Amino acid sequence: MIYFITGGERSGKSSYAENIAKELSARPMYVATARKWDDDFQKRIVRHQRDRDERWINIEKEKFLSEIDFSGQVAVIDCVTLWLTNFFVDTQNDVELSLIQAKAEFEKIINQPNVIIIIISNEIGMGVHADTHIGRKFTELQGWMNQYLAKKADKVVLMVSGIPVVIKEGL
Repeated sequence: MIYFITGGERSGKSSYAENIAKELSARPMYVATARKWDDDFQKRIVRHQRDRDERWINIEKEKFLSEIDFSGQVAVIDCVTLWLTNFFVDTQNDVELSLIQAKAEFEKIINQPNVIIIIISNEIGMGVHADTHIGRKFTELQGWMNQYLAKKADKVVLMVSGIPVVIKEGL
């Protein structure tokens, strides 16, 4: 089962995903994909960690998520945008290679037995057009990956101002 939760920044994606995970498991897994880019980002990571209680299995993994054993787990992956950023930076902004690598990792995850994945992403293409070439390339990468994930997902939810709007429900 794959849940794909998308929306804008601070739209309530993480809280919504975490609540689903807690409903489905007494001991859900939380996979954080962020790199610690600077002090402000580190503070954001610490805040997110404090939001989760002792029920959570917390894992930090920047890129190779398929190295995690998801078998029989309910897992929140937060988030695709930061995960893709790691591929994008490491490939010197190669959109095609980043997309290939990220898709391959995701396929390995969902081919593990008996997994429930709740994956969070951002809708960055709905706002102002990026003013840099690199920004536009990343927006394309994010959009293509979101389309791929939405197609693979059993349920797709768009978060708007804290309100979940179900886009796809194919159970």
